[in-house]
Amino acid sequence: MIVREGKIVQVYEQMVNPEHYISSWITQLTGISETMVWDQPKFAEIAPDIVTLLAGNVFVAHNATFDWRFVSAELQRVFDKTPTARTLCTVRLARMLLPHLPRKSLDYVAHHYGVRDIAQRYALKRDCRHSAAGDAVVTAHCLLHLLNDANSRGLATWDDLAKYGASSARRSRRRTALPTSTLDDRTA
Repeated sequence: MIVREGKIVQVYEQMVNPEHYISSWITQLTGISETMVWDQPKFAEIAPDIVTLLAGNVFVAHNATFDWRFVSAELQRVFDKTPTARTLCTVRLARMLLPHLPRKSLDYVAHHYGVRDIAQRYALKRDCRHSAAGDAVVTAHCLLHLLNDANSRGLATWDDLAKYGASSARRSRRRTALPTSTLDDRTA
């Protein structure tokens, strides 16, 4: 999704062949099966499109640090260089702007803003709430509401959001959740 001036202006959705087995648990959660992806492009084939979409934009996700680790690891694998991007985390925004919510999960934030069922309406023929497309649609709609709330509190710029830790400008360094090479293993 590309969001500009308060509107979703572009939707990019592409199934990807993960090049490995999809467990029944993942199929049950996302509705995505091996037969749905076996003839889809591999990540390396769509990586240039991803780079183009990211260029000059902010990577936004509900738990952006976690999602960015996976995206950047795949881009690094394909292009053999570490990608960089500004990130904005809707979980962090929700913590800052919606402290009264008992949880800050995407479902709670979406329910708060009345965009709970938007993924099903977007998906039309398949339930994709926990797929990348379904979550992206819901996150984009929540982002628009969160930014309106932030703006109403005088937080209108990237620097304003950075002061409260919602953007990558003040991101803490954590170890990656991805598997590391045995050469990089520091546990021994």
